[in-house]
Amino acid sequence: MSRTLKRGSPPRRPVQKGRRQPPKPSIIDRIVAALPISEQALHRITTWSIFTLVCAAILAAATWFGIPSAIGVQLAEGIGRAGFRVEQVEVTGLSRMDRMTVYAVALDQRSRAMPLVNLEDVRQKLLAYGWIADAHVSRRLPDTLLVHIVERQPTAVWQDHGKLSLIAADGVWLEPVKAEAMPDLPLVIGPGANAQEAAYQKLLDAAPAIRPLVKAATWVGNRRWNLLFESGETLALPEGEGDAARALVKFAQMDGLKPLLGRGWVRFDMRDPTKFIARKPGQVSNRELTDPNDVNAPVRPALIEAKHAAPNSSQG
Repeated sequence: MSRTLKRGSPPRRPVQKGRRQPPKPSIIDRIVAALPISEQALHRITTWSIFTLVCAAILAAATWFGIPSAIGVQLAEGIGRAGFRVEQVEVTGLSRMDRMTVYAVALDQRSRAMPLVNLEDVRQKLLAYGWIADAHVSRRLPDTLLVHIVERQPTAVWQDHGKLSLIAADGVWLEPVKAEAMPDLPLVIGPGANAQEAAYQKLLDAAPAIRPLVKAATWVGNRRWNLLFESGETLALPEGEGDAARALVKFAQMDGLKPLLGRGWVRFDMRDPTKFIARKPGQVSNRELTDPNDVNAPVRPALIEAKHAAPNSSQG
């Protein structure tokens, strides 16, 4: 049977459905794609973060409603068993401090479950060590403690009762040191000299030309300094930071005009600001220089007050 076509009517073509365009990625999808981590890692971080927030909320609720602390501890231990437990300690900032000591302090916990680790307690324990000026302790979930140490720097060697030690600028004891291994640092001698180390540095700053000439300094009677020079002489300074600094500046000026050091003197005494006392080897008593700038000038016996020590004594 033949199909009758109407004149003037074109044959119908099958209608083709257009292809759907893929949806445009959202802003959040574009941000996630730009992150320098894999999608799996991001998923884990998100899961752990939500888990941590939920656990923290549970603990907070337990505290708010007065649930016994033992139950809170059990909840925290459960969090630890779920993987939030200290397994690693990463330490940065160490130069002189023993690394194993830091590890031992960080891991010294009643429980290593992350919610039960007391970060401030770890910090305070670390601050008990002389080398550590400051410490920053934080968590990195799920299993790492981060410890950043700020160390003190040794600024002097302290000799007390024959024992040598490194000390910091604030006088804090750092560690013992052997005589053959002494670093090139100022040497301070005597009981309490470590606590005066900052004041001693300030004293030397008053007369920079003298600093490289000083071999050691003895803190006498917990009140003043005796300086020992590389050339062998001793300079007795007065009490008080201001008076000691003025005396040292005056000595530096006199030595600059005409050298006093290395000219055969063994001791200079400037404890009395009105006198400049000096002594040479073999002299029984101290002598006062009538002209301190002329070491070859005649000298006359000096009247030493009773409060001054004997010429060969480092005390007084």
